[in-house]
Amino acid sequence: MPRSRNTEGAIYMSMAMAGFSASDALSKSVIAYMNAGEIMFLRGLFTSLLVYLIAWKMGALRSWRIMLQPMIIFRIFCETLSAVTYITALGMMPIANASAILQSLPLVVTFGAALFFDEPVGWRRWSAILVGLVGVMIIIRPGPDGFTPAALLCVAAVLTTAGRDLATRSISPEIPSLMITVITAISASFFGALLIPVLGGWQPVSANALGHLVLASVLVLVGYQSVILAMRTGEISFVAPFRYTSLIFSSLLGFIFFAEVPDSWTLVGAAIVIASGLYTFYREAKRRVSPIAQESAPRAPV
Repeated sequence: MPRSRNTEGAIYMSMAMAGFSASDALSKSVIAYMNAGEIMFLRGLFTSLLVYLIAWKMGALRSWRIMLQPMIIFRIFCETLSAVTYITALGMMPIANASAILQSLPLVVTFGAALFFDEPVGWRRWSAILVGLVGVMIIIRPGPDGFTPAALLCVAAVLTTAGRDLATRSISPEIPSLMITVITAISASFFGALLIPVLGGWQPVSANALGHLVLASVLVLVGYQSVILAMRTGEISFVAPFRYTSLIFSSLLGFIFFAEVPDSWTLVGAAIVIASGLYTFYREAKRRVSPIAQESAPRAPV
């Protein structure tokens, strides 16, 4: 594949991470005025409307009965827990720290793929996963009293997000991705509404906060679309590592808008997690290439 297409894919992936990071920052900016359920409800409402219109225009809508499929139900469950735990964590810790912990997601997904799908994972990648988890512990740095609530919420967000991604792999490829996104957005809004009284009740929404959530919804859609373009444009092994640019964007946004500066231990832990993730991408790419190389290698005459 020409390098220019890889470069284009890398740009798309970086755009996606910028969109997601900006959406997180906008959600963090209103968490002081409303609870996570209210944010999920309003943000999901706007996202649902936008995605539904796009899916309708592209002919991607299907029967709503597919919501009853076990893997879709499980995906909705994981997505809802992921959203509420991560949004709540953002209100309790610097956005760069939350993003740094979230960088362990590819490692957790690799672990889950080996555990539930019997995907081959050699000792090198197992070692990388363990090293990555050490990096997460450095970022969290549990004190004498154990893990902080914010750290536990962020770890829960990683685990449930990994569950969502693994569930997605089990959904029939005949169901359009846009339809899955529509179902997920509507469900997130619905469950967000149910969580509002549990998390403290409805709070008045200012025009400024509403504008932030509308913009966050648009940026989430930009992120999803950019990820799709990235994965369809460049080689996965080249494009996927650019997911880690989200830490750069989150750190910049945290510094500019919230005066948050990651400490040295957070940076060290994040570097370990990212290095471990990059190594797993490298080993996966090498594993995929080896069988092809062996099949195409010239055979000795018999």
